[in-house]
Amino acid sequence: MPDILHRIGATAPRHTVYTSLVTPDGIAAWWTDDVTGDAREGGTIRFGFEPGEAVADHASFEIAVRRAVPDELVSWEVLQGPPEWIGTEIRFELTDESPYTIIRFGHLGWPAAGEFMGHCSTKWAMFLMSLKQLVETGTGAPAPNDVPISNWH
Repeated sequence: MPDILHRIGATAPRHTVYTSLVTPDGIAAWWTDDVTGDAREGGTIRFGFEPGEAVADHASFEIAVRRAVPDELVSWEVLQGPPEWIGTEIRFELTDESPYTIIRFGHLGWPAAGEFMGHCSTKWAMFLMSLKQLVETGTGAPAPNDVPISNWH
């Protein structure tokens, strides 16, 4: 099964990055501003994205927080969303490589590589840069304020 993998460094403490991954307000500041639920281990988070030209309705996702190891790891399982996402793992591993917190990101277990996976890989890279911007400057670029990359947004 193919995976989306990214690695970025942020000049911010690991705890700051971790907090941005395990609180609804933190997630809303870098991924999408429509976040509800419990982002701690064992919780469920719901996300929404405004429709783009290729999406007729409001896109919604439900994600279970499978693991949350303070300042080290966050692992989500997609319960609801695009069919290609169902059952996949979204994983953030955090390590120190001074002066950076390294974020190793994976969206793991895609059923097949394809055009949608390519689109999502680009969008994930942009949202990870939004996370980096958030923890370094205090302001991210979550949807709907992200940069559109195509008619799929």
